[in-house]
Amino acid sequence: MKIDRLDPPRDFSVKGVTISHTADIHLAEDQMVTFKTPSGAEYDVAAKDWGFYATPSTNGRLKNHGFRTALSRNRETGLRYVLLVEVTKMDAFEAYCREQNMVVENWLDEDI
Repeated sequence: MKIDRLDPPRDFSVKGVTISHTADIHLAEDQMVTFKTPSGAEYDVAAKDWGFYATPSTNGRLKNHGFRTALSRNRETGLRYVLLVEVTKMDAFEAYCREQNMVVENWLDEDI
């Protein structure tokens, strides 16, 4: 794994929200990084020879770590996003969706 830190970060704005791009992480095949929230929830990304596991199992590991997984769509652009929502932050997520004109098309953590 190689980490390229951006100092200073590259700041940019998307729909009124400022994002700070602080690092690039280069993973070799079968390497994984875990991202942790202040509350202790975890999210893994694993590199494979064919691409990435972009999320752990949505109805297993993510759910067990306090995340809901939403397939969402921006109503204006039609672009779709996979969003991970801490279950304790649902009110903030719903407010964000209203502000960004997004709708949840499907909760991917629910068993079909």
